[in-house]
Amino acid sequence: MKLVFATNNAHKLQEVSAMLPADYELLALSDIGCDVDIPETADSLQGNALQKAQYVKEHFGLDCFADDTGLEVDALGGEPGIYSARYAGPGHDSKANMAKLLLKMQGKTDRHAQFRTVIALLLGSDTLFFEGIVKGTLLEEPRGTAGFGYDPIFVPDGFNETFAEMGDEKNEISHRARAVEKLVEFLKKNKERLF
Repeated sequence: MKLVFATNNAHKLQEVSAMLPADYELLALSDIGCDVDIPETADSLQGNALQKAQYVKEHFGLDCFADDTGLEVDALGGEPGIYSARYAGPGHDSKANMAKLLLKMQGKTDRHAQFRTVIALLLGSDTLFFEGIVKGTLLEEPRGTAGFGYDPIFVPDGFNETFAEMGDEKNEISHRARAVEKLVEFLKKNKERLF
């Protein structure tokens, strides 16, 4: 069975593909000829994920899932949230985003945060959502060189290393991995109904 993952991020594709049952063929946006930068204009992670999946379903008629992820910081009322990738504004990179976040966190004692991923799956006429959360703490300065985004300042609960210091171990406990595990579990349980 072919299933489209609405991304062209090779790292994400590899991570998810390895977790899917063998009878699923995972396709990227490039595999179906979709070269549009699908807009994410919703006001929630769930809304953005659904928007991306719906675009593929409407324009290509294929079953699809999409994800959206955000870092939610307690002391900042959930910021940067849906703006995590563009927190420092247009044309800025993850270093600038992290610098802005660290600046806003100066002097704050509550450093609790969580990474949250929401996956929207459009399968036949069904719309389903799967969520993965990793709670942790923000450091005052970056540590580690692996990972991306806010990984160098995020220490997941129960660990002493940042996501950027973990390497492959991050993939086993990450918010995305937790959401994908729920997606895979659903696909396995409903295999007879889907094929």
